[in-house]
Amino acid sequence: MPRIVVAEDERDILELIRFVLEFNGFEVVTASNGEEAVQQALAVMPDLVLMDVRMPRMTGHQACQALKANPKTKDIPVVFLSARGQEADIKQGLSLGAADYILKPFSPEELPNRLRNVLAAAQAK
Repeated sequence: MPRIVVAEDERDILELIRFVLEFNGFEVVTASNGEEAVQQALAVMPDLVLMDVRMPRMTGHQACQALKANPKTKDIPVVFLSARGQEADIKQGLSLGAADYILKPFSPEELPNRLRNVLAAAQAK
């Protein structure tokens, strides 16, 4: 069962993501901001980190940079889930080392499939 850290500051969205992922066979560990996402990633060493871009304490971009800079977490795939869908936003997220960038509102059917694709690509490396 793949373990995913999900970082989202809006509780309703966080719970929806948790429900969708757990229903699809993922183990979910939650975080309410970027700083907590980094702490959780270090604590549980997940298979993937899914996070919003705009969060308090530490943005998703800052959290991604912190994860990629740490030798322990640098190989954990990061996927951004954001309402910020401008091409520049997506390019910035991918340039920081994110494996994928999913736009909100997301499809509950599509989200698990996109994450499975990222996990398969990471395992193929």
